Amino acid sequence: MSPGGRDREPCPRGREGTSVRKDAEFFGERDAELIYIAKKLSEAKALEALLTSAGLDYLVEPDQYFGGIIFQRARIGAFFYVPAEAAAHARQVMEAGGYRPQKALSEGATAQPG
Repeated sequence: MSPGGRDREPCPRGREGTSVRKDAEFFGERDAELIYIAKKLSEAKALEALLTSAGLDYLVEPDQYFGGIIFQRARIGAFFYVPAEAAAHARQVMEAGGYRPQKALSEGATAQPG
């Protein structure tokens, strides 16, 4: 039992009993693609649930983006990355879930998280 007398929910698990949310070390030298920038916490949590239920490995990192039309300013968002080889499938899952993922990077271009 956790403090407060409630049992804690288990960590979400993906395929083969492993957590699908990864840290930057998981990607190592592998190429990763940015698939989404969540601007709100609730949006990030909902996308995490979607990616986890689909069994996709992903990384979430806070980073800065610029928002606003007239008065642009720096904001912090949750940047979602997936292994480059899983990016097309991740985009399909997101579109089916009602999200508009980031466009694919041009051939040969990749991003390294963090």
